[in-house]
Amino acid sequence: MPQEVVDIIARQLEPDVFYEADLSREYKTGLEDDVSITQGLVQKDEIIVRRGNSVNNEVYQKLESLRMETEKQYGDTYNIWAVNIGQAIVISMALTLLVLFLWLFRKEMVRDNARFSFLFFIILLMVFSCWVVLQFDELNIYLVPFCIVTIIIRAFFDTRVALYTHLITVLVVGFIIPNSFEFVFLQLSAGIIALFSIVGLKKRGQLIVAAAMVFGMYALGYTGIQILHEGSFDNLYLKPYTWFAGSSLLLLFAYPSIFIFEKLFGFTSDVRLLELADTNSPLLKELALKAPGTFQHSLQVANLAEAAIDKIGGESLLVRTGALYHDIGKMEMPLYFIENQVEGVNPHDTIEFDQSAHIIVNHVARGVELAKKYRLPQQVIDFIETHHGTTRVQYFYNSYIKKFPDRAVDLELFSYPGPKPFSKETAVLMMADSVEAASRSLKSKDPESLNTLVDNIIHRMIEDEQFNESDITLKDIDLARRIFKKMLGNMYHARIEYPK
Repeated sequence: MPQEVVDIIARQLEPDVFYEADLSREYKTGLEDDVSITQGLVQKDEIIVRRGNSVNNEVYQKLESLRMETEKQYGDTYNIWAVNIGQAIVISMALTLLVLFLWLFRKEMVRDNARFSFLFFIILLMVFSCWVVLQFDELNIYLVPFCIVTIIIRAFFDTRVALYTHLITVLVVGFIIPNSFEFVFLQLSAGIIALFSIVGLKKRGQLIVAAAMVFGMYALGYTGIQILHEGSFDNLYLKPYTWFAGSSLLLLFAYPSIFIFEKLFGFTSDVRLLELADTNSPLLKELALKAPGTFQHSLQVANLAEAAIDKIGGESLLVRTGALYHDIGKMEMPLYFIENQVEGVNPHDTIEFDQSAHIIVNHVARGVELAKKYRLPQQVIDFIETHHGTTRVQYFYNSYIKKFPDRAVDLELFSYPGPKPFSKETAVLMMADSVEAASRSLKSKDPESLNTLVDNIIHRMIEDEQFNESDITLKDIDLARRIFKKMLGNMYHARIEYPK
């Protein structure tokens, strides 16, 4: 058909159907309103789920609908404020318990702002992590690695502080999540296992063992709870075990986290102390090269101090590391210290007694300078500063008085600057250092001579009030004294003379 004919016909036609946008919109709205947004029916006083029964998808939907309806009805009233106030009260109580524990049993941590702030920062970080996870339906609260709290805190502090902080953290979070009892039980059990698995953390491989043990505790605990609730094995779901596995794997991030917190808060972890205690570290290798006698003396002091602190209770790794570095200041003038002298050569014979005393005393200040240069932690520097306390260089002091009986003596020239030992570990090191050094000068190293030497040295320190600022007791000192006697006796025991 020609186009002209088509155009003529089109002009003559009139449409009898039109699109009404408003009417169409109203029709669609009516259809949407007719769609039910609810599924199922819950009668008044109907029990949705009984205590101890499992929650399946249908029950969960009913509970979620109940929660949403309750929030609609009471969300703008005082009830929400009452709930918030209740949560604030119980959380404040939990945190107060932590403060009381620290105040009664760890007062030094309360006085240390960095340590005190660190504990509350860890708790706040875990609570915030839980809040973030709860914002996503795809995630689960068990993905949060709560056990990492015990590992990180144990790396810096003792087992009690780590366990108590973990307990308070779990209790605080338990107030803001559902199924609180189950959550608290599983987290406390896993946290205790994590703590047991890292006692004496010395290798990174221990974290893998810890992660495996934590997963095993989670899985075992969850399985037991489910069987207890259900009375059968039929409702054991795989998904919770994947959450536990993810949480356990996240424990492997404890190692880099420890390093980060070391830098942020200025702490020294056991991992850092292990690195420093390695005799192949640069500073100890330099000490062994320049002052071999002092290096051997430091090794013996480390053995004595570590054995004593193990017996009386304390941080053995810290005291061993401090012992290895306590005399590094002798590297500057090693020949002026008897353990490094060649037989028959003593540089002190050519100088005055007060000059000799100055050289001996100055090894403490020089050691602190070297420690800061090599960026040793303050906990190790404390041992360098306190290992002689405020005692005098007795030999040169007595020699000076004999030579110049009429001169006034400046006691500061013959005294170490201090401070005195202010912890159990530094006090033990001071005793170990003195008895080991003095035992070398004994002509007869029989048990009686060694026992008398140890008793006299420690008795003189007590009379001189060198331990008044530390928390060491007389019982601790007596135990350390016996350890020193036994170990020195073993070091110098008589050997059988073999025939040539």
